Amino acid sequence: MPERNVVTYNAMIGGYCMNGDMELASILFDQMCSGTPVTWALMIEGFAKVGDTVAARRLFDRAPAEMRTVVTWTVMVHGYTVNGEMEAARELFDRMPFWNFFVWSSMITGYFKKVDAEEARAIFDQMPVRNLVNWNALIAGYTQIGCCEEALEAFRQMQEHGFQPDEFTIAAVLSACSQLGSLDCGKKIHELINRKKIKTNHFVLNGLVDMYAKCGDLERARKIFDGMRRKNSVCWNSMISGLASHGRSEEALNLFAQMEESEEKPNEITFLVILSACTHGGFVKEGLEVFEKMDKYGLVAGVEHYGCLVDLLSRAGRLAEAYDVIKKMPMKPNEVVWGALLGACKVHMDMEIADKVVHEIGTLNSGAGSTNDAQYVVLSNIYAASEKWKEAERIRRRMVKNGIQKMPGCSSIMVGNTDYQFQAGAIV
Repeated sequence: MPERNVVTYNAMIGGYCMNGDMELASILFDQMCSGTPVTWALMIEGFAKVGDTVAARRLFDRAPAEMRTVVTWTVMVHGYTVNGEMEAARELFDRMPFWNFFVWSSMITGYFKKVDAEEARAIFDQMPVRNLVNWNALIAGYTQIGCCEEALEAFRQMQEHGFQPDEFTIAAVLSACSQLGSLDCGKKIHELINRKKIKTNHFVLNGLVDMYAKCGDLERARKIFDGMRRKNSVCWNSMISGLASHGRSEEALNLFAQMEESEEKPNEITFLVILSACTHGGFVKEGLEVFEKMDKYGLVAGVEHYGCLVDLLSRAGRLAEAYDVIKKMPMKPNEVVWGALLGACKVHMDMEIADKVVHEIGTLNSGAGSTNDAQYVVLSNIYAASEKWKEAERIRRRMVKNGIQKMPGCSSIMVGNTDYQFQAGAIV
């Protein structure tokens, strides 16, 4: 170019930053005679995007006073929040001369990523004025960390303050309903979508399929699913998972076969879901074939996939094969994988494999540092069922010695708008 101005420099710097090439971006930045607030913001954001918050902060501190606009402050605070550095973000946030809506939402989202709902809500409550994006950040944050009752309460408060939900709000509250298993609440949200004529993009449609599937209304979930013109992997996975979790494993396998023929190919989560379906349906042959297909799609099996395979074989009584799978895993098996096999040993009363599992886990023998009550209880029950009372008593004594207590199971159901929890035979 015969002449280059600040716009062309910013365009080049922005392109390099977008692609994570901060070295070349820095060279152009240093060549500029004088930048603009946009230039400084691009560079700070670029360094933060590649995780180099130290370089981003160094550049922010160098910025002349006239270059430190609210945008410059915001991108630095946001850089800290996306990298999980909330203490640094809060220090800078508190020093800002004034705040825009985006930086408030960034702080709220950052605290939720650190699973600090109390601080996230405190930031939200400090806001003098709020917009819909801020409410969405609060509702989505609660949903993402499993505080679904709080998410629905925030949704109610949002409407009381005169804000109308958009598709992002709806996607978040549908997820909350799914996690709670509240079909009544989910239906009300669906009615709201139709009444307010809210845009039904793929986020909303996926949310509806997931909600109805998880809440047990598979017919309605399938109707929405079949009516979608384009289905992404999230939608396919939700429908397959819904069928699998409600005992319709054969239908889940058929839908998986349809997905293979579609434009949207299975991903790691799809295989996890369909392996679980095979496990609960007792389809050992099909499950083994599904596991082998992962390589066909260029996917690498994780410890969760191996865990499903072990559980599949274990439930079928093929404990020796399950043990061999664990021993040949390319990664270190965790206690969940060993626990699945150990639980099957109790069902099939296989003391030989149980003893091997206990030896492999190690912590069950030594007791040092182990806090997994379930494995102790299962092992004790295996010994007791085999009338090996001394061994059973030894395990129980080890639990007492290490301060491990059996955690009671807990179930919950939604009746109307009330959540009833049942623990150890008592309503809590």
